[in-house]
Amino acid sequence: MLTEKTVTDALADVLVPGVTRNLADMNLLQGITLTNNQAKITVASTALDESAQNWIREKCASVIKGLNGDLQTEVTFVEKRPVEINRVKNVIAVMSGKGGVGKSLVTALTAMLLRSRGLNVGILDADITGPSIPRMFGLTSRPRGSESGILPVTSASGIQIISINLFLPEEEDAVIWRGPLIGRAITQFWEDVLWGNLDYMVVDLPPGTADAPLTALQVLPVNGIIVVFTPQDLTTMIVKKAIMMASQMNKKVLGVVENMSYLYLPELKKNVEIFGKSRGEEMAKAAGAPLLARIPVDPRLAALCDEGHIERYSSDAMDSLREGLLKAIPSNA
Repeated sequence: MLTEKTVTDALADVLVPGVTRNLADMNLLQGITLTNNQAKITVASTALDESAQNWIREKCASVIKGLNGDLQTEVTFVEKRPVEINRVKNVIAVMSGKGGVGKSLVTALTAMLLRSRGLNVGILDADITGPSIPRMFGLTSRPRGSESGILPVTSASGIQIISINLFLPEEEDAVIWRGPLIGRAITQFWEDVLWGNLDYMVVDLPPGTADAPLTALQVLPVNGIIVVFTPQDLTTMIVKKAIMMASQMNKKVLGVVENMSYLYLPELKKNVEIFGKSRGEEMAKAAGAPLLARIPVDPRLAALCDEGHIERYSSDAMDSLREGLLKAIPSNA
């Protein structure tokens, strides 16, 4: 005899078009009722256009027929907003006091490491005027959806990503908006995108301490911040301002990451600190949090980012970041 669990497990084969995650992962499966001759399945229509709904209806019927050919299948769609559907366990924001220090890079690497553990991971690119996440992951397709919501775009390894650059006609087009519009876009990425069930969302915050990062930290339920910096004196001063902002917003700093920390010269088997002496321990002390990793200047990493293949990257620095993250990040996934 069929049970609700049997049907739920079988429906894991029904993937939501465009995101390669199943109905349960996206939290769209709202209910299953079984009688002697019928299986009634209730699905939220959130972000699903008519063609997607028809596809899901047919796939569900096919799955039920495979379990019991005598059962009739009825699929009913109910309207719900993404904010009613989404279940995000942890939100980690990646922050910097200024632009150009590798904040987006650390966002991408953090998401990759979490995903490598088999977790459901999303990236919300809140850097509206300087989005670079899609280029790193080689994403060019526009997000799908309907009037009821937007579906994120999926990377090669299964990371769910939303970014303003995915909506632009050309990736080089500038977003010339004032603060309120930027803040509204960040809010929409949280409330109007169907994220479904995520263990971790990693947020690429806009640089600095002005309107945009302030909006993100107020709207999103951030439960941990990673601060990124480079060794230069000026950057160090500005990073301390970002740490102070996190403290005033009552957001916990999970750790700090020093990017462009050194250049490894294989011929000499030596690390050269081309941007000055490492300030990792100093920044860790200022933040009251551990130094998660020192990421080197790596031409191979830069090339992979430019080519859209960052998910192919591995290095000793990645191993160091993995160890630091496992100790620092919230573990309620």
